[in-house]
Amino acid sequence: MKIIKPNYKLLDTPSQQQILQRIELAARLCYKSEDKIMQGSAHFLIKNLLKIGHHSVFEHEKISIRIICDRGISHELVRHRLCSFSQESTRYANYSKDKFGNEITVIEPCFWKPGTMEFDIWKKAMEKAENTYLHLLAVGASAQEARSVLPNSLKTEIIITTNLREWRHIFSLRSSWFNKKSHPQMIEIMDMIRADFIDRWPILFGD
Repeated sequence: MKIIKPNYKLLDTPSQQQILQRIELAARLCYKSEDKIMQGSAHFLIKNLLKIGHHSVFEHEKISIRIICDRGISHELVRHRLCSFSQESTRYANYSKDKFGNEITVIEPCFWKPGTMEFDIWKKAMEKAENTYLHLLAVGASAQEARSVLPNSLKTEIIITTNLREWRHIFSLRSSWFNKKSHPQMIEIMDMIRADFIDRWPILFGD
């Protein structure tokens, strides 16, 4: 059994200026003020759009991310209906095969430190689940049948594509900046992603 931490990778990284220019074009079409487009005008316009709540224009731009997290967190992510998802399938992934190292991979829980009693109990439960899963496969069960015993902590990979407005909404529900009641493991991954977004696109996500 392998234990890893959650992580992510941006699949597209357009510059802030590219995004702002395209959003500005859409916004100025609404007001028929295309003649006011000039060097630096997008920055001022986007800040004003965020301030007055004209957020529909941010739906014209999208960002795709590949996230590695546990199955429990992925179940929360897919509830965001305005996103497109592609996810690793436990029906077809047979973790007893060489390509998976003949083992399952689980996500380390951020709320239990290695060496604590809780972590040790969790780890033993994961090992038991792995042994049961591999045993079922060994006696002839299919991957989609054996997956019944796989835990919520199982690693999954999921690609999420959605527009900028929805990313802002996701952060408002899932990151610690806005909602400290979100699940600790959700906060763990969303705080990382939001910090990256702010670094890359501060005008769009820094507020």
